[in-house]
Amino acid sequence: MAETSEAEAAPSASSEHGKPGKFGMAPRVFWPSVVLVLAFVLVAVIFPTQVGEFVGDIQEAVIGTFSWYYLLLVSVFVIFAIWIGVSHFGDIKLGPDDEGPEFGLASWFAMLFAAGMGIGLVFWGVAEPLNHFAGVPNRATGIEGGTVEGAHDAILQSVLHWGLHPWAIYVVVGVAIAYAIHRKKRPVSIRWALEGVLGKRVNGWIGDAIDVAAICGTLFGVATSLGLGVMQVAAGLSFIDVIGEPDAMTLVILIGAITTAAVVSVVTGLKKGIKYLSNINLGLAGALMLFVLIAGPTLFIFRDVVATLGDYLQNLLQMSVNTTAYEGADGTEWQGNWTTYYWAWWISWAPFVGVFIARISRGRTVRQFVAGVLLVPTLVAILWFTIFGGTALYRELWGQGGLIVDGEVDTNASLFGLIDGLPGGSVVIVGAIILIILFFVTSSDSGSLVVDMLASGGNPNPPVWSRVFWGVAEGALAVALLLPGDGESLATLQLVAILIALPFSVVMIGMCISIWREFSAERTASLRAQRRAQREELATHVTSNLVDAGVVDDPGNGGDGKDDGKGSPVKA
Repeated sequence: MAETSEAEAAPSASSEHGKPGKFGMAPRVFWPSVVLVLAFVLVAVIFPTQVGEFVGDIQEAVIGTFSWYYLLLVSVFVIFAIWIGVSHFGDIKLGPDDEGPEFGLASWFAMLFAAGMGIGLVFWGVAEPLNHFAGVPNRATGIEGGTVEGAHDAILQSVLHWGLHPWAIYVVVGVAIAYAIHRKKRPVSIRWALEGVLGKRVNGWIGDAIDVAAICGTLFGVATSLGLGVMQVAAGLSFIDVIGEPDAMTLVILIGAITTAAVVSVVTGLKKGIKYLSNINLGLAGALMLFVLIAGPTLFIFRDVVATLGDYLQNLLQMSVNTTAYEGADGTEWQGNWTTYYWAWWISWAPFVGVFIARISRGRTVRQFVAGVLLVPTLVAILWFTIFGGTALYRELWGQGGLIVDGEVDTNASLFGLIDGLPGGSVVIVGAIILIILFFVTSSDSGSLVVDMLASGGNPNPPVWSRVFWGVAEGALAVALLLPGDGESLATLQLVAILIALPFSVVMIGMCISIWREFSAERTASLRAQRRAQREELATHVTSNLVDAGVVDDPGNGGDGKDDGKGSPVKA
């Protein structure tokens, strides 16, 4: 493949937009982000009920109006991601042609998995299939409660939400950014992923607005996950009687501890703290999954894995575009709780996860990137939900039950309830709590690193003070919004993060167009170079044959240059 030259790759030095200024920050991105975040926090804390109702009304309107759009668009992203992976574009290197991957395969996968949704799988691996089986909030998708068919459909629905579709979203953003920063040597920034569409305008206010929105969306997403996640940690500690009923002070202490660990990790850098913690996370998650597989209904799980994989592939298209249109208000409510909500949530996380995955993917081809980011996590999701969710549903159907009580599921504590019912589970719960905490640390530190890079004008190694500032800001944001109104403000912030997904989905469409244009241009340049090399090789080969035949002099031996009338030099 033709590699972009240094002259072509260097961004305009005259541009003042998004460039690092004093103290290593980009003022046109840094300050608007800080002002917007502080303004929202103040309003949400002072008027939690009013802001919550206002944002909730907007969210309902968006879900009711655009659910079809989200389902269609994300399905297109899946097709697009697979296409660029299997087509001739898959040979394009996300970096110099002669450079290998920056990180080994195991560390690369561990980091992308931890940043992408590792904590989500731990949180929802048991809870989501149980919620679908219990009919929360209703049965608009036709999943039956109390039946074998309903249990299997509950697993399939969960795999849909955590399989190809969310990772295809990350592929689109990640490939666009990785190509820009590693192949074209642009700064680490969302704006440069749209250069194929916007051209030089990425250096203007449009680029600034995109980066500011990405920072706010990342901060809001990580802060809400941190705030909601400590509730699960507190539930686990309460489950094993380390603490009583979790109160506000307990949650603040947990957020402070996780934030401190995340700041230490992000300060030590990508190749130390974040890499090591991600590897530990992957090892612990694998050990926990292996424990449930062995201690649970092992033979049933093996059979369920095969059946789930087959049914997922067979019913993928139908499930992908199930808008529950004929279910009326129940269908709209269900979409707002599950599929449409998830698609919007993944899109709102795409700037954060996309930038992070792009940053760690230097030296890989597009095909390797797609296979690693799209296919491997999907297989892991199928394994995870059939092992954890399948074990929970097996217990509800043929075991002691107790995970669904009066049609309700304790989402925060369902994982601990499942583990406690397995042999030796009371000890393993401690390991599960540690795993959850470490996953939140890796989500927070990788989120801080992404925000740091965006706010510093795309510097892949932002200053230490900036890393500390944004890491602390995430924890402080979670604390500020978790305490008033029993977390009502935090839930509002989560809805705002999801609302950001609607305009960012348009940005992602632009990224797809930009990828197609950039890849096509590189492919065309590569083919031209190949044809030119083939012509030169052919000319050399023909000349060599003519010299060997004595028809022409060897140019290297200095013939007399006479012409035979046909345009070829001949011997004297």
